[in-house]
Amino acid sequence: MRITQGTFSFLPDLTDEQIRAQVEYILQQGWAPSIEFTDDPHPRNTYWELWGLPMFDLKDAAGVLMEVRACRAQYPDHYIKINAFDSTHGFETQRLSFIVNRPQTETGFRLSRQEVDGRNIRYTLQSYASDRPAGQRF
Repeated sequence: MRITQGTFSFLPDLTDEQIRAQVEYILQQGWAPSIEFTDDPHPRNTYWELWGLPMFDLKDAAGVLMEVRACRAQYPDHYIKINAFDSTHGFETQRLSFIVNRPQTETGFRLSRQEVDGRNIRYTLQSYASDRPAGQRF
């Protein structure tokens, strides 16, 4: 199952040149890129681990790609994404996010059904990857 989070997630994986073009766009907009990674891609897990600090004063896309390659080398079987934060007054939010690395095998999710009080039914989405301890999921 292919995880579809962020921009471009329905497209084939971006090449490094395509990633560079997107990072150049981020920098042209004056947004601050940052890199995050995780081995638990649950849709509600919006706070992935931060790789380094956000790069507020960066002017060259090569710096971001260098950090992406370092993160890939450290965590080759994790999801890695690039975020773009807009600090402009009135926005102060993330404007763009896209995945730049995936594990070779994406395990997917299961839907658990649970009967609770009365006739209520509760559904829970759980990642198969989270069945194993962190660091051993992929």
